[in-house]
Amino acid sequence: MQTPAQIEFEHVTASPKLQAAIDGHIAELEKRYGRATAGRIIVRGPGDRHKTGGQYQVSIRLCLPEGREVNVGRTPKQDERYADLTFAVDDAFKRARRQLQDQVRVMHGQTKLHEGLPVGTVVRIDPSGEFGFLEGTDGQEVYFNRNSVVEGRASIAVGSRVSFVEDLGEKGPRASTVRVLNKHSLRT
Repeated sequence: MQTPAQIEFEHVTASPKLQAAIDGHIAELEKRYGRATAGRIIVRGPGDRHKTGGQYQVSIRLCLPEGREVNVGRTPKQDERYADLTFAVDDAFKRARRQLQDQVRVMHGQTKLHEGLPVGTVVRIDPSGEFGFLEGTDGQEVYFNRNSVVEGRASIAVGSRVSFVEDLGEKGPRASTVRVLNKHSLRT
């Protein structure tokens, strides 16, 4: 790490064995994924709260390049295994390792990101109702015909918000798989 990790202990005595276990986990993360820039680990002892009274809680926050971060903070409630400090520390670092692996895959472009379907507004419909035009978010008009409207054929009208799949037709862009968006799925 570019800056040493901050380790805090709340309601727990920082024994040399516990400190060595945390340092070992940090070294393993740095060895596998040496791109973390800073880190903060908080080890909380059992509190006097009703639901998590006898459990240890370990929070880990690692800062990565490009503003990304790994944040492990929630301890599952009602899990007796977290009454053991060693288990709580090991489990928190295991979850941090999984999140760090996912972030590294995204940073290296090994994860496929799916974009949503384009959204547009119906601007014109032919009086016969056989075809019309919609305007995408980029301002370009896209042709669609009656058969390309998959759902909401009866409710499509000028001003309707739709999602669509755009492809290239003989005379320019055309929309296929046009779906009318209901009021709960209006997107901009």
